Amino acid sequence: MSSLTKPIGVFDSGIGGLTVVKALMRELPGESIVYFGDTARVPYGSKSKSTIVKFSLENVEFLLRCGVKCIVIACNTSSSWALPTLRKYFKVPIIGVIRPGARAAVRQTNNKRVGVIGTAATVTSRAYEVEMKRWESSIKVFSQSCPLFVPLVESGWLNGSVCAAIAETYLEPLRRQRIDTLILGCTHYPLLTPVIRKVIGPSVSLVDSATQTASEVKGLLAWSDLLSTSHVRARHRFFVTDEPQHFAQVGERFLGESIRSVERVNHR
Repeated sequence: MSSLTKPIGVFDSGIGGLTVVKALMRELPGESIVYFGDTARVPYGSKSKSTIVKFSLENVEFLLRCGVKCIVIACNTSSSWALPTLRKYFKVPIIGVIRPGARAAVRQTNNKRVGVIGTAATVTSRAYEVEMKRWESSIKVFSQSCPLFVPLVESGWLNGSVCAAIAETYLEPLRRQRIDTLILGCTHYPLLTPVIRKVIGPSVSLVDSATQTASEVKGLLAWSDLLSTSHVRARHRFFVTDEPQHFAQVGERFLGESIRSVERVNHR
């Protein structure tokens, strides 16, 4: 297989990374994608750094066996903790979601007060803060972990009084900090955009790392002469380590279209 026609590999701890897949499909309609969701071991956000790195290494090894030409870590937690190690061990180009989101926030903020919401592991890593300060040292970053957002999304509770009350609890401290930009630092969170926007206020810009990451992938492939020139229809494959039927059902909510086939695999 030509390097040009090889698929893009994407991995996440579960379903949320499909927001990145959706953005990639929109930005690069001619590219095939292999998606791997480690649904047997989700969530990553509450696990230790060493465990997150171990799982991420195994995820990359699986995608490389599928013959991918680059890899996207569609998981903020893995991007926060594992990216340097993955780049050390593997030669294939690897892109995380932290840098694209951080750069977009730096470009968008006017008062240099930026909020970040994510899993406990992502917030603890301070990865977004470190990356933003590389580009603009005077930026002030205010972070908030939102552990209940992921189960809300996967249960389909995207609006209503319960969802609004939880969002109010999480976002009120950030609103008091007078942020003008908020990074949705988890791939699940874009599905909660309407309620987040309502609570945080219309004057705050929301940064969706998925869209920014897709743009970065396109630039990387173009720079590396790896953009597909094939006129054959792109083929997308989905692999999970547990509950393929649940993944297909809930995944449609993330992808905005039906997922015809999901294959269950073992890591070993």
